[in-house]
Amino acid sequence: MNVFLWIVQGLLAAAFAVASVLKSTRSREQLIPQLPWVSDVSTPVMRLIGAAEFAGALGLILPGAFDIATVLTPLAATGLAVIMVLAMGLHARRKEPAAIAFNAVLLILAAVVMWGRFGPHTL
Repeated sequence: MNVFLWIVQGLLAAAFAVASVLKSTRSREQLIPQLPWVSDVSTPVMRLIGAAEFAGALGLILPGAFDIATVLTPLAATGLAVIMVLAMGLHARRKEPAAIAFNAVLLILAAVVMWGRFGPHTL
């Protein structure tokens, strides 16, 4: 189970790291074709989301990799789960079911990491 959790953590970290780099380095105009929801938020909010996702990606991997403050891993998964719930609300308001489904998958994966790392498979 520990290997499975590490795989899920790695996949989540990669997905959120890529998304965060895009949101942190590209302009809104460059992102709108790929991420239409960006037109509904300000640039500082978009950058904040990117920074939070990057922090979550780091929090999924680094504490366990260095065996320091390992409680941060399930907390990072919790934070990313909250971001996904909020994202699902935004996409529901915009009537984007495909985006809601994608966010739901990420939410479920984050919940699996939360369950595993808070519970029986703590680092």
